Amino acid sequence: MDTPAQALPTVRDLVLSRADDDSLAMLFENEQHTYRDYTAGCVARAHLLLDRRGEGPFHVGALLDNGPEYSMLLGGAAVAGAAVVGINPTRQGAELARDITHADCGMIITESRHRELLVGLDLGAANGRVLDVDSPEWADALAPYADAEPPYTDIDPLAPYLLLFTSGTTGDPKAAICSQARLARIGEVINEMRKLTPEDVFYQAMPMFHSNALMAGWIPCLAAGGVGAFRRRFSASGFLPDVRRFGVTYFNYVGKPLTYILATPEQPDDAENSLRIVFGNEGAVHDLERFSRRFGVPVEDSYGSTEGGVSVSRTPDTPPNALGRADENVKILDPDTGEEAPLAEFDDTGKLLNPDEAIGELVSLVSAPTFEGYWNNPEADEERTHGGIYWSGDLAYRDAHGFVYFAGRNFDWLRVDGENFAAAPVERILVRHPDIDLAAVYAVPSPSVGDDVMAAVVRRPDAAFDPEGFAGFLAAQDDLGTKWTPRYVRWADSLPQTETNKILKRTLRRERWESRDETWVRDGQGYRRLASEDADAIRAEFDARGRLSVLDV
Repeated sequence: MDTPAQALPTVRDLVLSRADDDSLAMLFENEQHTYRDYTAGCVARAHLLLDRRGEGPFHVGALLDNGPEYSMLLGGAAVAGAAVVGINPTRQGAELARDITHADCGMIITESRHRELLVGLDLGAANGRVLDVDSPEWADALAPYADAEPPYTDIDPLAPYLLLFTSGTTGDPKAAICSQARLARIGEVINEMRKLTPEDVFYQAMPMFHSNALMAGWIPCLAAGGVGAFRRRFSASGFLPDVRRFGVTYFNYVGKPLTYILATPEQPDDAENSLRIVFGNEGAVHDLERFSRRFGVPVEDSYGSTEGGVSVSRTPDTPPNALGRADENVKILDPDTGEEAPLAEFDDTGKLLNPDEAIGELVSLVSAPTFEGYWNNPEADEERTHGGIYWSGDLAYRDAHGFVYFAGRNFDWLRVDGENFAAAPVERILVRHPDIDLAAVYAVPSPSVGDDVMAAVVRRPDAAFDPEGFAGFLAAQDDLGTKWTPRYVRWADSLPQTETNKILKRTLRRERWESRDETWVRDGQGYRRLASEDADAIRAEFDARGRLSVLDV
């Protein structure tokens, strides 16, 4: 029997349950806050949001660094029944304005260091409704609610609570919906699986506009009644000093943070720390083992998505470069036919012999009904759940023992340093260049983890690549996201196409930087021509990290 919506747990319940708790809740720079302080701060912000609410959806944009303000805004929105829209500060110009207006933000909470990003933009319903948390006006606005009781609000546990931008096969990012009930349940599950308690100190260093920070870090901390140790932005060199200073026991990550930390100089006492568990997504296998050994802490890496449709769990016998095993409802299907892909076949070296047949889309046969959808994007909802199946958008293959291997993402989107973004906005920027007629942007494997950006361009007749001029052109594009700069540029007269003139990105991705066309690689802030010895060096880097197999897919 389904649980009535009114009986489902909510984030509001978790926040208000701490109202009389004098245990430590947050550490940030030189600040300390108890749960009593935290709940009072959330209630004050709930009243402020309700009093400042405008017409339209009750959506509040958060353009903030990590810290107590972000955490209290999340809690205040839960108490008020608002939805928080995580705004990515690496987005700029028209792309940033599009995110804000697409998500129907009625107001934006920001800080002085990010306020300039909004200058001159049309923010839709949020025009003239921007508040800075480090301004005197913010303190004055909160003052009337300092000792207020929680507002009475009729909370729908299944209504949108978070709008988290992710990317799919369409050009613009999609705002994935997460309800209070779902997020509260995620906190319960992670705490149960990872044995997290009020004694744990949760290191909150991943960007809080991202699902990993909220689902693997913030909500487990709140649900457990643990201590959140916040850092504005992740720093590899600051990691271990922070762990020791705050007594961190739990660290969540997504993407390359382990790689960056391991790149810092090793010290003989690195394992002398308070860490008890490290949990995250998309860490390189080679780095998981090295990190665990160097810092004396188990690292548990898993596969999951913002939308929550498919999960794969790593087991102790999981082979190198495999994601792990999934339950019987997770399949790998041919996205064109809907048929299940055959099992992968390997040669004696472990090379995949049948990629065209074995690689398909990772799906779930049962999770489509629980998918909470994307805000204002029925086409993306249909793409994700057509035929009663949840389609992850990720490519994979499965071996004869049931282990699932990640084979990349749909070719129209990329993931760099743990951040998703679509190819189309980057392509639109590149074709502004006077010497470029056509651009195709796609993911190629990174030697460490995740993707690197590669752009294949059709040049104007007889145009020569100007490395300094191209770098200068990119630097002048105000709407080029900080992760979007191509690492590789394929400078060509033509690109492989279908009969209907669609660029064959699958072919481009397989050829990578090893095509016959002139290819350039980013070196520092500029570009240089990629030579044969460079390709050998890149391959050697993959080999050193135990990731040669991803070059065979």
